[in-house]
Amino acid sequence: MGRFSDRADDFGLVGRSPRMTEVRRLIDKAAKTRLPVLLLGESGTGKEVVAQAIHQANPCGKLVPIDCGALVGTLVESELFGHVRGAFTGAADNKKGLVEAADGGTAFFDEIGDLPLEMQVKLLRLVQEREFRPLGSLQWRKADLRIIAATHRDLKAEVAAGRFRLDLYYRLNVLPIRLPPLRERKEDIPLLVEHFAAGADLPIPEVMATFEAYDWPGNVRELKHCVDRMIALRSEGALYAADMPSALQNFVRGNELQALAKSVEQPDAELPSYRRMLSPHPVISIPDSERQTISAALAATNGERARTAKLLKISRTTLYRRMKEYKLD
Repeated sequence: MGRFSDRADDFGLVGRSPRMTEVRRLIDKAAKTRLPVLLLGESGTGKEVVAQAIHQANPCGKLVPIDCGALVGTLVESELFGHVRGAFTGAADNKKGLVEAADGGTAFFDEIGDLPLEMQVKLLRLVQEREFRPLGSLQWRKADLRIIAATHRDLKAEVAAGRFRLDLYYRLNVLPIRLPPLRERKEDIPLLVEHFAAGADLPIPEVMATFEAYDWPGNVRELKHCVDRMIALRSEGALYAADMPSALQNFVRGNELQALAKSVEQPDAELPSYRRMLSPHPVISIPDSERQTISAALAATNGERARTAKLLKISRTTLYRRMKEYKLD
């Protein structure tokens, strides 16, 4: 695996999945050049972490993050390229821009797909000629820097829609690195949780099973926020399901309801009376459906909770929790 391992001391990169192994290989290649790098992937997949890894693997100068989504209004050009005194009302002094601050190091253009079209023209000159002109100046200035750009957008679609320049896309897409969403590398979840929960007890098996089943639309960022929340809320011991964010609790609830629904459709062969105990009413709320299904299963098993949980295809812990919630004790 070369200089990168599967743990967090690799500049914050965590995981041993094949997809992360490939990302590490490409980082190693990109760090040895000054060619533009384009990081592609959904929000929360760790594009900024990868940009830092590329810079730190071959450190030279500073890494200057540039949030293209925050560059709005009339002073975008000044923020990027700086300005000279008198360039506009209020410009009392010369000012360095973010590009000049990155001279000798790395400029990280985060969410490059959000950069206004008029600024894309000026960025193209910087990428091609390694030069820029401060706002209000007639002189071009040279800049020796590595350019890393990142986006969650499909830049090919943005080009087709006229929102992104084709020539800039080709100039940036020299060394592309695509970061996989967390749902495509779920084998890395235990390592990530261990990393985020450093110093805290790891989750109980039920929680880890939920983590590995959930699709994490917010990717690694969402997982980190989830673990941080659970650590903050816990009173003692391991991380418990009751402290999971509402999105995960709703996910668990939905899976449990699906299991209950399947048990209604395919009741245990030994318990034919189970289906007859259910109400035939076609309109029923989710809580009422759950309560009715559990009550019918308890009646069919004469209150034997182990058999009831088996019949409903849910864990006994889940059954006890629902019985308490619906006052079915």
